[in-house]
Amino acid sequence: MTIQPLTHKISNTVSPSKSTPKEKAASTDIQAAKQSKDSVDMSAVAKEITRAFESSKSTSPINEERVKAVKEALENETYTIDAEKIAGKMIQMERDQHTDSS
Repeated sequence: MTIQPLTHKISNTVSPSKSTPKEKAASTDIQAAKQSKDSVDMSAVAKEITRAFESSKSTSPINEERVKAVKEALENETYTIDAEKIAGKMIQMERDQHTDSS
């Protein structure tokens, strides 16, 4: 909207502004960005990890039956500890850690 300087009349016509080459380039970039779509390609390993993660959500990480059995054995004082088996596992774990760090 413009006001005529001499008559003070209001004109509803709008004159188009001339855009600079930079403005035209920016407008073209914006239009191109709106038309383009982003995409992501997942590797087979990433897909497998995603599937494993999703399936782990539906299963409990705790074996409830085993926990119940151990609790009952502890309460009944029937839970036995195999010291040789524990020592063997500890030694094996040390060997595995030593070979992994070498």
